[in-house]
Amino acid sequence: MTRAGRLLFVARWALVLMSATTAAPAQAFQHIVVRGESIPRIAEWMYGRVEFERVIVAANRLDGSRGSAIVAGMPLEIPALGHHIVSGGETWHSIAAAHLGWTRRGDVLARLNDAEPWVPPAEGREIVLPYNLRYVARRGDTTQALAYRFLGRRDRSWIIAKYNGLQRARLRHGEVLLIPLHDVQLSEAGRVAARKATSRARSQLGGAARVAQRQAKVEIPKLKSDVRHGRYIEAVARGEALLANGRLTQRQFAAVNALLTVTYVALGLRQRAMAACKRWGEADADRVLDPIEHSPKIFEACTVGVVPGQRQRHLVPAPPRPRSSP
Repeated sequence: MTRAGRLLFVARWALVLMSATTAAPAQAFQHIVVRGESIPRIAEWMYGRVEFERVIVAANRLDGSRGSAIVAGMPLEIPALGHHIVSGGETWHSIAAAHLGWTRRGDVLARLNDAEPWVPPAEGREIVLPYNLRYVARRGDTTQALAYRFLGRRDRSWIIAKYNGLQRARLRHGEVLLIPLHDVQLSEAGRVAARKATSRARSQLGGAARVAQRQAKVEIPKLKSDVRHGRYIEAVARGEALLANGRLTQRQFAAVNALLTVTYVALGLRQRAMAACKRWGEADADRVLDPIEHSPKIFEACTVGVVPGQRQRHLVPAPPRPRSSP
């Protein structure tokens, strides 16, 4: 693969991964493991189907060793379906953009709701939103194998392909994709657990900002390391997840956007780099961009739209070049 091809590949998967982080599955809820529980036991409780342990394992990135990977006090994300009441003027694609992270996922959303994507859903209709399961491909993975594993049938591989914009069955090692789970129906006990978890989460919102900011202190150094070592897919995912939280301090917000500016410039995503740099400048009034210290592409992304001759306190003019001796 040529260097240009590798760059396009990285940029494409950066956007797919970003959609995984910005389209957080609001229908999921948290369960705190208690002593004596195992993943199969939790699956049977939440779904009434022990085989759904594979869903819990994948959603929480566990090793799949039938419960040995969990301990008492550990939080687990329990995947569940979401629901949406259609408003006037909405289409399958606008709903997909708002809830699933990408307009083109509207085709799959319609099919999963037994509808045609070109026929807008009726106003007032309640539609089912699938759970976006984030999956990192391993060597040998194919869309057919993942369809069988998570969707129950190999011939549903088109759902995974369409949902992620794929035109091939075999996946590359490390590729990130989303699998729309549409059959994770909770049992009655699972619905009770979900209501209790939602109520508990609401009561804890007062300290959520402090928790998020403490977490950001841990994540921002990791983001810096990702950028420094060229792990741009990971950087996009980590940075956008931090921004999606919405509870960062002003300094943290500026730091994340500064690092995303560098990342998007490296990926050739000019519009996203410009947006990140604008947010960076708005959050950091004392920011200084020096054309000597910053690359020309970063400087360009941060100065687009500057009126010639207009004074910009965050810009440092380039030093004059030394004149050659007569």
